[in-house]
Amino acid sequence: MPKDSQRLKIAALLGPTATGKSRVAFEIALSLGAEIVSVDSMQIYRGMDIGTAKPGPQWRRLVPHHMIDVADASYDFSVAQFQVEARRAVEDIDARGKTALLVGGTGLYFEAVVNDIRFPPGSADDALRRRLQRESVQDLEGLRQRLARLDPEFASGQDFANPRRVVRAMEVYERTGIPFSSFQDRRGNHTSFYHFSGVVLNAPRAALYGVIDKRVDKMFEAGLVEEVTGLASGPGLSRTARQALGYKEVLDHLDTGISLEETIVNVKRRSRNYAKRQLTWLRRIPGLYWVELDEEDLVTPSNRILQAVRDHLQAGLQAGA
Repeated sequence: MPKDSQRLKIAALLGPTATGKSRVAFEIALSLGAEIVSVDSMQIYRGMDIGTAKPGPQWRRLVPHHMIDVADASYDFSVAQFQVEARRAVEDIDARGKTALLVGGTGLYFEAVVNDIRFPPGSADDALRRRLQRESVQDLEGLRQRLARLDPEFASGQDFANPRRVVRAMEVYERTGIPFSSFQDRRGNHTSFYHFSGVVLNAPRAALYGVIDKRVDKMFEAGLVEEVTGLASGPGLSRTARQALGYKEVLDHLDTGISLEETIVNVKRRSRNYAKRQLTWLRRIPGLYWVELDEEDLVTPSNRILQAVRDHLQAGLQAGA
């Protein structure tokens, strides 16, 4: 860990999908003189605009945004790569006398920046991964038995049943000589890499689900199917990008003939489930301050919300000075 990483003053605005984080973050960034660093796992991809609800160009002209549109959608951009690039952005912002405001709903990506998490090396594009993938198809049980001897701790966990995770674990061992279980995330045991002042936007479940459904309808009206069609007709979408909310379902619609009506229903359902998972993850992160939105705040954040967020972030940043 760099000696001076602990001196940085970082703010964070987190929350589940459709809570209006981008709008609130824009207002807060203006008042704090901050620059925004997206911690959204899919906004990193160029061309994936409608389904990821990227901030509009007018906001990005007035407030610098980082970690948006940094990779082609055909590229598998890992969380380890994100960690390196996002920390570089944070430290560049600090070097220019500004405050980095981390914004998003992907808990792992946020923690990858602010916590001292070490990710195992590796690339999905090299010969080692491809060889192990072939071996898993030809003799998965043999691969599992070999891995169990090399990494019994991993073999005792739930991921041992997942062929993709078995391949990844074996890849890490063959690449480094270190068991994959040595790298795995022990939730709650990480030391901080940067000190931060963080706020989570939360909302009543029924109101949030209603806004999610409306947002999905607007995405399809704005041309989500056409956006996905264009991406798929070019170099295509990477394994990671294909899993993005809305994109996976539209690809299924294009590939299998699932009706558009059913596709929209599936996107809404998956979005609601995703919001629940986001909240579960964020509740496990210590030190975050939760701000409760009214139903009206999901449409336009009130001055009460903006003031509460601003006051908490300012107090935390001053305390860390």
